[in-house]
Amino acid sequence: MKGARAAALAVVAGLLHTAAFAPTGAWWLQPIALALLFGLLETATPRAAARAGALFGFGWLASGLWWLHISMHQFGGIPWLLAALAVGLLATFLSSYYALALGLTARWVAPGRWRLLALVPAWLLAELARASWFSGFPWIASGYAHTVGPLAGWAPWVGVYGITALAALAATGLVLLKRRAIAWAAPALIVPLAGGLLGHDFTLSTGTLAVSLVQPSIPQDQKFDPARFATNLDTLAGLIDSARGQVVITPESVVPLPLAELDPATLERLSRPERPALLGSFLGNADDGFVNSVVALGGDYHYGKRHLLPFGEFIPPGFGWFVKAMNIPLDDQARGDHQRAWAVAGQRLRPLICYEDLFGEDIVQSAVGADAATVFVNVSNLAWFGTVMIQDQHLQFSQMRALEFQRPVVRSTNTGATAVVDHQGRVTARLPPLVRGTLEAEVEGRSGSTPYARWLAACGLWPLWGLALLALVGLKKAAP
Repeated sequence: MKGARAAALAVVAGLLHTAAFAPTGAWWLQPIALALLFGLLETATPRAAARAGALFGFGWLASGLWWLHISMHQFGGIPWLLAALAVGLLATFLSSYYALALGLTARWVAPGRWRLLALVPAWLLAELARASWFSGFPWIASGYAHTVGPLAGWAPWVGVYGITALAALAATGLVLLKRRAIAWAAPALIVPLAGGLLGHDFTLSTGTLAVSLVQPSIPQDQKFDPARFATNLDTLAGLIDSARGQVVITPESVVPLPLAELDPATLERLSRPERPALLGSFLGNADDGFVNSVVALGGDYHYGKRHLLPFGEFIPPGFGWFVKAMNIPLDDQARGDHQRAWAVAGQRLRPLICYEDLFGEDIVQSAVGADAATVFVNVSNLAWFGTVMIQDQHLQFSQMRALEFQRPVVRSTNTGATAVVDHQGRVTARLPPLVRGTLEAEVEGRSGSTPYARWLAACGLWPLWGLALLALVGLKKAAP
């Protein structure tokens, strides 16, 4: 297939790829979509391979990240067309990783079956680059589609990027099966599907904890409105008052100003000596920078966000004009200074603020050792982006972290995806979107480390980089 038909198929395959992620649960669409792309690349010229990779990536990422338009247009005041253009430019930039990796592979490895196999490490390298370079933005990386299904069994062994490579291997197997190359297709399909046969129990129970997860459901355009501040605090205080758990968790920036500026009487009003609580707010000052934080009310614990969001929390060089145009409050923040867990009620709770839970390699030190966390706590404010797709996608990332480290993840959000995920990645409780309330649930803490946590803590993602590069070299030499 060549020309316009190949280009159209690449875009359609990218759209199909997006459909594999939450909220559909259709994990099987992911290797099928990738197989459609790989089928185009088997005999393509390097230029055609790069073009197909770019178009696939654009179809996938533009359709999977369209909700960014809401923050820019509805809340940032950027005209509709310019906001759409910005999303398209981001998708184009992120797609360049796939265009480069697949185009170079087509140049390096001759057409045929060896090239199909070489596409597996090439795809992994592209995904690792997107996750790591320029601070990383691995949203809906292909492995995240597999929080359910047979490939999920690989999570505590190889993590989301190992699953990414295995899913690409399965896609290659589907192409080979269509070519009736059974001897080649069989192992390419069997190995990924064997995840369900692997051992899965690497952690032990540390007992249960009753948690109260607060969801204030305050619209984003009212959250930072000074005229509504007192009313919003009344809402928060009422939700904390009604909580019944041993620990109360509030969302990211639920108090949307530096904590030092909060009236001490108001802070005392939110505190309950008999019920510890994590309050989302900001620490710091104008000179040293403000830190997006959670603070233990009545205690001496705080945690500051360490992996900041480009444009929303730090300004990349040369983009100050764009961030200022969006009127984002506290738009250039400082980073937190530690990763310690909060010891409370017999458990150790490790906070993760918003999209920090995309970066397992950043938080893995909290999943190994004697002081490892027993529960991960994600606090987020997704009200910037609406409710369609974004909330379910983010919840799926928490499910993957739970599978990788065999730790439960509890989530408190402003407008949705407030939920409890157990250590096997199952959502056991959840509040509907845009519902004001408190999710009362029990969570079982866990201790111990998975194989993935141990090697990731020791080496980071470098083993995957190295294996992918070695595989490409070996396949190049094996190809005729």
